[in-house]
Formats: sequence, structure tokens, C-alpha cells
Amino acid sequence: MLFRASRNRTVLAAKGLKVGRAGAPSVGYELKKGEQVHNQDGQERQVNPYEEIAKKAHGASGGIDPDLLPYLAEADREERIDLPISDNLADQQDSERLRAALQAGGIALPEEIVGSETAPEEENPENSRDNSTPAMAMDSPTSDESLQADFEVAQVYARILSRRPEYKISPTKARIERALDYLSDPQLSYPSLHIAGTNGKTSTARIADSLLSAQGLRVGRFTSPHLVSVRERISIDGEPISPQAFLQANQDVEPIIALADKQGESAGQGRLSFFEYLTALAFQAFASAPIDVGVIEVGMGGRWDSTNVLDSAVQVICPISFDHEKWLGSTLTEIAGEKAGIIRPGATVICGPQEVEALEVIREVCREKNATLRLYGEDFTVSEQKMAVGGQMFTLTTPAASYQDLYLPLFGNHQAVNAALAITAVEALGAGKVLSEEVLAAGLDAARSPGRLEVLGGSPTVIVDAAHNPAGAAALRSGIEDAFGFQKVVGVFSAMGDKNVEGILAEMEPMLDAVVTLPMEGERAMEPVELAKIAGEVFGSEQTFAAPNLLDAVDQAVSLTEEGNLPADAVGIVIFGSVVLAGQARQLLSGRLKPENNSH
Repeated sequence: MLFRASRNRTVLAAKGLKVGRAGAPSVGYELKKGEQVHNQDGQERQVNPYEEIAKKAHGASGGIDPDLLPYLAEADREERIDLPISDNLADQQDSERLRAALQAGGIALPEEIVGSETAPEEENPENSRDNSTPAMAMDSPTSDESLQADFEVAQVYARILSRRPEYKISPTKARIERALDYLSDPQLSYPSLHIAGTNGKTSTARIADSLLSAQGLRVGRFTSPHLVSVRERISIDGEPISPQAFLQANQDVEPIIALADKQGESAGQGRLSFFEYLTALAFQAFASAPIDVGVIEVGMGGRWDSTNVLDSAVQVICPISFDHEKWLGSTLTEIAGEKAGIIRPGATVICGPQEVEALEVIREVCREKNATLRLYGEDFTVSEQKMAVGGQMFTLTTPAASYQDLYLPLFGNHQAVNAALAITAVEALGAGKVLSEEVLAAGLDAARSPGRLEVLGGSPTVIVDAAHNPAGAAALRSGIEDAFGFQKVVGVFSAMGDKNVEGILAEMEPMLDAVVTLPMEGERAMEPVELAKIAGEVFGSEQTFAAPNLLDAVDQAVSLTEEGNLPADAVGIVIFGSVVLAGQARQLLSGRLKPENNSH
């Protein structure tokens, strides 16, 4: 069922894939500053490098206004920072210098580049669904070229990080809408599945990605936050966007965003935030690939989120609970109102299990917008769940079919619910068509969810999970209790200062025999003294320990599991509390494990 031409609504509609409002192809042309052309008199004249963009965007929705051309060129001159690209990277000293520079800056290189001089990411057949046509296909770079590209990605990322943080949301979409308008609205050039909610968004997005890819579609997935590399946020063909494609997309959007920043500051709205910039970059990269369908996860909330510029035909609302109350509201009614802000008129809404207050809001918004609501427990349901080697099996009944004995290589009842949301959403995106047995088997078998109830192996068993709110912690505890026969479990925990730390630990307390706390870097991290104090109040002083860093915390947890002389398979360590901590644990404990692999 392989088909391309994602910008052609007619072709996609003929294949049964719902498409929103027609969008214009994005603009992604290489800019050649100082290019010389001749006028009618044969004299050379200087060309504004954006003239060609404007010509090619002429007539497109959101095309570039010719009056903006001088400002674009000026913004490009002021904002663009030339990257130190060497003509010859063969010298080993250059490689070592780049490595040293990255390490000194606290920037972790992806394992495939630092750890392997002979097997870069693009050359590993196990890490590509179609090794012959990788995302943004180009010549496979050498090890040094990969290192240089990753160094440049680090430079770009550092510039983006200087913007307003992603967690400081602002109740306006004016900045992102302006930037995307100048880019000719690349997000409208492909159909999208839009996913909001408190817990389960990333796992649901990844499973939906796998199912769509199993149908032969080229999928672009945008999720957040990342565990190790910023490139994880932007996935094409099931893999993190390549450094080269990331840099090309940034080259396309950087001068345009510089203009949008100037306009925003003049209007009193400020510059694009960190997350808004990455959203624009992702949408541009997807349009340039091009992809057949996008799977887009909301960053925070929904109503004012920078991803809420899509014209998606299907939206998913994952379970809603308390998180980010400072920005989203202190009640489930308020939080649900923000999440339901992604619902589009006439769309199909796939809704996960919800508390009564949240569900009332979602039902009301669907009525107001004449959207079709498909509710878990009523319109689609998981049943006959049972443990299996490396995961679980279950039966799913949807509006289209009853799928028997589905195998999912992920642990936890909540992951079966996430899979149900993804399957039902993909059905809706395909006009309600039944998914074939082959698509389900291939799509679910390929599903991975790094940092979500992920077993890193070892003795004792080490599990890492990004649970950072009480509902996530409850799902984590339930998943471990259902899937593992541990007699003793020690927790390794840290959290951001704005999280409900007491609530998270209270959910885990019935399962944990002890907890080791540790500090994290960053202005949002909770003070280690306060963290240890709260843990002591929940677990008691004799079961609470503190460590200065993750390595020492894990060592201490291992020592605690050894007390009692229990068999190795009867004890476990669970690292939880933060996406940042989960990413650090994967780097520390996974050895050469890559972010996208071995994530059962």
C-alpha cells in the first residue's frame, strides 16, 4: 500500500486517507548569497537571495510578500552565524578537537557517532526500515563528516536554547502563525494526526507511527521532550532526523524566523520560543522530505500550543490528569479545556479513559464543534490482556473490527490503552477501514517507547521510566507489579521543582523498599535537600538515601538490592521522576544502546 506525493490531496483521498484543508508546498531552497545575474543591458546586478523563493512561492497559500524581501535579506545578514566548516576533516586531530569542544560544552554526542568510527547511523541496517531510502537520502557520511555535522547541530541547538524555554507557554499563537505563514504553511502540505493529553502522548504517537509505516507510508513524527538528542524530537521513517537534514531544515527556516522575530518584537509579542522554533523546523523538514502523513504531539496543553496550527482530521486525547498546573489550571476541568483546544470542527476525536470532569469538557467541545467522539470503554475497548515474553497480548474491539491476540512488545496495562488509541486513530485516519493482520503485526512488533517502562537489562534488572506526575507513577507501579515478580525494588528518583513530588512518591511507596534521591542540573530542578526531605517524609528516614549523582545513586541502589541475598531476578531498580533523568540513565547504563532501539 505504498504511495507518495503527500502534497496531493486527490491521491491521498483516493487511498482512503483523510486530508484537511489544502496546503501549499513548503519552500526549501538553497540560498546563494552574492549570486550574480545580468540585466537586459548585460550589466551584472546583485540579487536578493530571497527573490527566487518569492517567485516559487507565488500563488501559494501564505506566499512571501515581495515587500518583505529587503527585510528578509537584512535579517539574514544580521542573524545568520557562519558555522566553522572545515574543507578537510580527515585529520584525526580535527576529530579530537571537535569531541573535546562538545564535551567541554556539556553536549553529549549520539552514541553512534562518538562510539563507532566504522558504523555510522546511516550505515546500520538494523536502524532503518528501508536502508536503501533513508530519510532525506544523501551520501552516507564518513565518521568525521558525521562528527562535524553533529557539531554543527550542537551549535544550532545552543542558539535555539537561548530562546524562551518551552515550559513557559504564552497564550498566543501569533508568533508561530506568522513564521509558518512566511514559510508558506508547510504543516498544511500533509495530513496529520494530532495528539494531546497528560500521559501516554509519546507512546501513542510512536505506536501510530509504526502502524502507518507498516502500511507503506512515509511518516514524520514530532514529539517532546527528547531523552538524549534534540534530533529525536523530529523523526522521519521511524528514525531521528539525520544531522544533515536537521541542518538543511534549519537553513530553510532560520532567516525566515529572524524576520518573524523582528515583526513579533515590533508588535510587542516577542521572539519565537524554543519550542515554537523547533515546531517550525519540524514542519519544514517534513514538507521537504516529503512525508505522507504527520504524527504530531502537543508540547503542553493544546489551545495555545505551537502545534495547534494543523488542519488535522483526527485528534487523540490521551488520559488527562494533574500536571503543569501553573500554566494549565488547578482543576481537571480547566486542564481538559486546554487539552480539548486542539479539537477541530467536524473532526474525529479518539479519547482515552478520562475522569468525569475532564470527559464532560471533551464531550461539550465535541458538541460545539460537531466533532465525532470515539470514547475508550464505549466505542473501543481492550480485553483479554495477558503477559507474554517481552511484552503482552490483548484483544481490541474498535468501531471497525475486533482484533484478536495482538502482541505488543511493551509492558504495562497503560501501554495496551495507548496501542488501542493509536490503532483506533489510524483506522479513523483511513476513513474507518479495518487494518490488516499484516499491518497490525508489523506495526505493533516495531513499536518502541524509550524511557517508558523500559528494561535496560543487567543484574539486578534496571527499569527506567519518565513518570513525572502521580498518574504516570501509578501506571509505572502497576506495570512493574503486573510484569515482574520482584521481591525487592529500590527506586532512584529526582524531579523538577514544579512537580508534585510527594504525590509521585506516594504512588510508588507501596512497591519500593527504599529510595535513593539525587540532584539534577537546571534552574527547574528541585533543590536536593528539599527532595530528600520529602522522600524521607514518604518513606521514612531509614528507607531514604541521598547520592550526589546518578552513578553513585545507582551504585547505592545496587548495594541495597544485595541486602537479603535474594536471587538476582527477584530484585529490581527503577529510575523515575523526570524525562531528563530517564535520558541520563539510558546514556549511563545502556552502553552502546541507541536511543531508538531495544526499548521493550
